[in-house]
Amino acid sequence: MKFIFPQNYTFQTKLFGFIEYSTAIFNIIYWIILYIIINIFILDLTIKIAIFIILALPIFILSITGIYKENFLNILFYVIKYFLKRNIYVFSKND
Repeated sequence: MKFIFPQNYTFQTKLFGFIEYSTAIFNIIYWIILYIIINIFILDLTIKIAIFIILALPIFILSITGIYKENFLNILFYVIKYFLKRNIYVFSKND
């Protein structure tokens, strides 16, 4: 079966139909690092769970929904790139 896609359509495969593979891998790596850091510094289980949910859930929700249907990793890359190379160009026209 052949499908016809427009030229400007970008077809991306997604994990479970709603999250891109690169974003899912980023989330898993972020969760593993967060889990290791929390296990090192905190001993109480309920506090571990609460801190993990507070720090992991917003990133996960942003990665699912995106911002203006953009990939979360692209937006994160653009923000980091902006803060590293923040230049303000002011052009003044002198008569």
